[in-house]
Amino acid sequence: MLEAAELHTILDYPRGTFQGAGVKTVVLFFEKGAPTRDIWFYQLDPGRSMGKTNPLNDDDLAEFVELQRTCPNGPKSWIVHRADLDDDTYDLSVKNLNAPEAEALRSPEEIIADMLARDAETADILENIRWML
Repeated sequence: MLEAAELHTILDYPRGTFQGAGVKTVVLFFEKGAPTRDIWFYQLDPGRSMGKTNPLNDDDLAEFVELQRTCPNGPKSWIVHRADLDDDTYDLSVKNLNAPEAEALRSPEEIIADMLARDAETADILENIRWML
């Protein structure tokens, strides 16, 4: 395991954390004078919607503060090695490597075929109901 002092940190806040920002908020932590070797990402998930009447609080950050001491890999945290970054872009986009992959979306053709099949089933049901009357 890497020591926390060898890492820089990126804290990814959920959308809507800061009202009026209009964009997703990400906070970067650097150690002055230390080269970036690896980056520890943490995706904050307070388990609730946040906003003007339900703001971010110290309890929301408690897990992040605790985990930042050891920077473990987990469902909401992961490490990206500096050597794996593109030297042209240094892209630090937040992509949780430990999150399950989202299922592929159905094609429009599949959606339309499914709708037509359900419409046909509905028509049959309605015809049977009409027959019973």
